[in-house]
Amino acid sequence: MSESRRRVPGIGPARHFINGEFAGGAAGRTFETLNPATNEPITTVAEGLAEDIERAAAAARKAFDEGPWPRMKVEERAVALRRIADLIDERTDAIAATESLDTGIPISQIRRGQIPRAADNFRFFAGMAARMTGETFPVEGAFHNYTVRAPVGVAGLITPWNTPFMLETWKVAPCLAAGNTCVLKPAEWAPLSAALLAEVIRDAGLPPGAFNVVHGFGETAGASLVAHAGVQLISFTGETATGREIMRNGAATLKRYSMELGGKSPVIVFADADLGRALDAAIFGVFSLNGERCTAGSRLLVEASAHDTFVDALLTRLVRIRVGDPMDERTEIGPLIHPEHWQRVRAYMDVARAEGVTIACGGDRPAGFDRGNYFAPTLFLGVGPKHRVFQEEIFGPVLCVTPFADEAEALRLANTVRYGLAAYLWTSNARRAHGVAEQIESGMVWINSQNVRDLRTPFGGMKDSGIGREGGHYSFDFYTEMKTIHVALSDHHIPKMGAG
Repeated sequence: MSESRRRVPGIGPARHFINGEFAGGAAGRTFETLNPATNEPITTVAEGLAEDIERAAAAARKAFDEGPWPRMKVEERAVALRRIADLIDERTDAIAATESLDTGIPISQIRRGQIPRAADNFRFFAGMAARMTGETFPVEGAFHNYTVRAPVGVAGLITPWNTPFMLETWKVAPCLAAGNTCVLKPAEWAPLSAALLAEVIRDAGLPPGAFNVVHGFGETAGASLVAHAGVQLISFTGETATGREIMRNGAATLKRYSMELGGKSPVIVFADADLGRALDAAIFGVFSLNGERCTAGSRLLVEASAHDTFVDALLTRLVRIRVGDPMDERTEIGPLIHPEHWQRVRAYMDVARAEGVTIACGGDRPAGFDRGNYFAPTLFLGVGPKHRVFQEEIFGPVLCVTPFADEAEALRLANTVRYGLAAYLWTSNARRAHGVAEQIESGMVWINSQNVRDLRTPFGGMKDSGIGREGGHYSFDFYTEMKTIHVALSDHHIPKMGAG
C-alpha cells in the first residue's frame, strides 16, 4: 500500500516533538495507527527508540537546567497555561474529531466531556500553582524555619489509550505548572491527539524543550524513558502489571512514581435508594467511553429485594443503547480501541460461560457490524466472587450483577478484589452511606452520584489500583521538592570540638 493511500484525508503522519520541533525518528521507522471502526490505517506514526528518548530527555534537561521555564515567576507560567487552555477551546472540533477517529469513543462524549475537561485541567493547575505556599515553623527568639517548593526536574509521562488527550493534559498541566519539563510517551494505540497537544503548546509559546513527545511502544520507547538516568519522575496511567514492570525498570535510578492503575469498581445499590437515578448512573458509569475507563463501575451489587426489578430495568435499557459510528453524534457506544483488545474482551465471554455465569444480553459483536471492533453492551448475571469476571478487569462494555443480603455482605463483596480505585454507593440512609463509604477499600467513593470529578480532591487508588494521588495540591506533592530553610535569629549555642 502506498504512503498516500495509508492516510485519512487531513490526517498527516504523526511525528515526535522534540525541543520545539516536529521530527521523525532517528532510525526512520514508523508504525500505523488504525481506525477502530474499520481497522483500516489512519496514518503512520514515528516509532521512537532509545536514541529518540535520549534526544527528548536531553532537550528537557537542558530546558530545565538552562532555560527560562523553571525560572519564571509562577504567574508567568500560569499565563502560559491559560493560553494553552484557550487554544484547546478554539480547536475543540478538530481535537474531538481526531480523538474519536483514533479511539472509537463517540464524538459527542469527547466534545462535551473530555475536551472541556482538558482545557479545565490547564486552567485549574495554573490557578493552583499560584496558591501553593510553604509552611512556617517559628521557634520564638531562636529560629524562623520555613518550607519552599521547587520543581524536581524532568518528568516522564506515560499515558493510556482511553481518552488520551484529556489524560495527557491531566499530567502535563501540573507538571509544567510546577516548573518541571517533560517527555510525554503516548499510548501507541491512540497517538494522534498527542501531536495536537504539541501543536497547542508550541503555539502557546512555551520555550523549546519544556514539553516533548516521543511516540512508540512500551517495550522500547517507554522502557527507555523509565530507565533514563536524567528523568526523575515517572507518572503512569495504565495496567497494574505494566506499573509493576515500570517500577522494576526504574529502580536503579531511584525515581519518584505516581501510578494510576487498574480497577474493578463496585456500584452498591440498596433497596431504599432512588433506583431510577441509580440505574442511570450505573449504566453511564460502565458503558460510556465504550466501557474503557479505569473508574468504571463494572461490578453492580444490588440488594436482593430490589435485584429482579433492577435487572429487568437494566435489560430494557441496555438493548436500546445506540451502537454505531463514533463520528455520529447520536452514537452512545462505538468500537473498542484495537482488534487485540476486542479479542481480550471477547475471551471473557468464554470464561464466563465456562464458569456458569449467565450472559443475559450482548456477549459478542452486535448484528450489522461486520467490520471494526464493535462489542455489544453485555450483562452478566449470577456472578459471585469465585468467578474471574468478578475479580478481573475486563475494560469493556461489560457489567457484572451480584445480589447481596445485607450491609455486611455488600461490604464483603465490594472489598474482596485486589483493586481499590473507585466505588459508588446508592442509599437514602445517610448514616449507612457514611458508614459503608468509610469501610470500602477504595481511594474514592461517590455517594448517590455518578463519577463527578472535583479537581481539588485527591484522585487515586488503594491496593493494586495505584500509588500516590493526583489532583489539587496532591499533584504538587509529586511534582515538587519540599525544601526546609532554617534561619537563626540569635546566637544559639554551638558545641566546640577540638578547642582543647
